[in-house]
Amino acid sequence: MLAAHMDEVGLMIKKIEENGFIRLSPIGGIEPITLVGQKAKIMDANRKILCDGVITFGELHDASEIKEVPKMDYLYVDTGLTSKELQKKRVEIGSYVIPHHQFQYLGNKETISGKALDDRIGCYMLIELAKKLKDIRKLDVYYVFTVQEEIGLYGAKTSVYEINPNWGIAIDVTVASDSDIKKGTAIGSGPYLTVKDSEIIANPKLDQHIENIAKKNKIPLVLEVADFGTTDATNIMLSKGGIPSTIMGVPVRNIHSTISVANVKDIQNAIKLLELVLRNPPSPTSL
Repeated sequence: MLAAHMDEVGLMIKKIEENGFIRLSPIGGIEPITLVGQKAKIMDANRKILCDGVITFGELHDASEIKEVPKMDYLYVDTGLTSKELQKKRVEIGSYVIPHHQFQYLGNKETISGKALDDRIGCYMLIELAKKLKDIRKLDVYYVFTVQEEIGLYGAKTSVYEINPNWGIAIDVTVASDSDIKKGTAIGSGPYLTVKDSEIIANPKLDQHIENIAKKNKIPLVLEVADFGTTDATNIMLSKGGIPSTIMGVPVRNIHSTISVANVKDIQNAIKLLELVLRNPPSPTSL
């Protein structure tokens, strides 16, 4: 089982004030400061665009001195409409607010920028992997696109219960902590394999199998030990009597923002390594 989460870090309307300003509730982890000044689209549950707006807060609105970093409670969406006008457009509590940013290359064709790379990258990797493995016959491969990973890993829990796999890999992204070049995971250094995060220690035999294939095929691979965050692998591992699992992905800069940055070669190498792992899978009895 290979799982990537397809829910985006976003926002939901929690209050509409009389003057039309829209107050926000975060969906998943997102840094409020990254939202300031962003264009946003307000959508209903069917992703129909209801209207556009700009995310702002009082001091920026009034051109006052900004004395502290804004918190989520300070932010609101200005659509230029009153509450009654918003009501006519069917904007209501529970509608979604999606910051708007287009995909683009930065400087060259190796560096990309875009919104929700956590975890659009994982979803892209699964799609490309499925194309490459159309001829595979020696095992059943389940490509799972889960939801609500950011708020509780819920999609992984229900999916793994239905599939009951022998082992699983969560395909995700990690923090590129390369603002200081001397430490951390840098974009362009290759895909990463998580040994431990804040919730689980990945299956060591599965990790070793993946690491051996990477070395044999000269694919760069970074081992990561993280003290924060977790992924769908946690619920895969804790399902039923316990299912061996691990996490593979790529580093991303500005991970919880609408303008993230990643490296194309990292993604390509991760897809290549995953293909080799699935063509040379570990025996379930060896894990």
